[in-house]
Amino acid sequence: MPDRPRFESLEGLRGTGKSTIAPLLAVVRKAVLIPTIPIVYQRLRREVDRQENVEARMCLYLSALFAAAEEIQGYLDVGIPVVVESYFARCLATHQAFGAQLGVTLPSDLPMPVTYQLLCAEGERRRRLIQRDRPASRWDVLSEDAAELITTAYTQFPMHRVDTTGLAPDQVVQAIINFDSEGARFDADMQPVGADTHVLPPVPRRAESQRLP
Repeated sequence: MPDRPRFESLEGLRGTGKSTIAPLLAVVRKAVLIPTIPIVYQRLRREVDRQENVEARMCLYLSALFAAAEEIQGYLDVGIPVVVESYFARCLATHQAFGAQLGVTLPSDLPMPVTYQLLCAEGERRRRLIQRDRPASRWDVLSEDAAELITTAYTQFPMHRVDTTGLAPDQVVQAIINFDSEGARFDADMQPVGADTHVLPPVPRRAESQRLP
């Protein structure tokens, strides 16, 4: 039986290197890099991001992810590997940390990736954020305020941890590739620790203060 094509996702806090590493990993894997917020969602995303309703924003991002998942499955079905910058883990962990109270049960037939959680020493992560050439949005600020809660929420998901501190992008990609030789499984059926595979409990609220050919 031939090996199934790889499906890999990068997760992590802002400034850990997801958007830099994802295209580089896709090149090395000869994979398609799929945006998990499809183009047709971008305008609506901008509108929703101007508002303050966490549940509305979470539902929009979930809808976008389900649309992306269909495209991802199409590539995997014809043997083409896929890389994404983030997937359901980021959406669920982030919005739960923001205080969303929606209970979410993911369908069991979703394509599920091997996931790498990019980590970075806090001082370096903040320096990277300062160097960005775009202003932080309201939701970016909330993400920083809730960084510890997001990190805790991420523990519900099976992920290989990759420390990017002090590493050049090509070194981070090599660290990910090294999981191949260390026996990392690419059949996308790893089980999360401490949680049912598809049912994710809410995180308590913070205290106030290329297309298919």
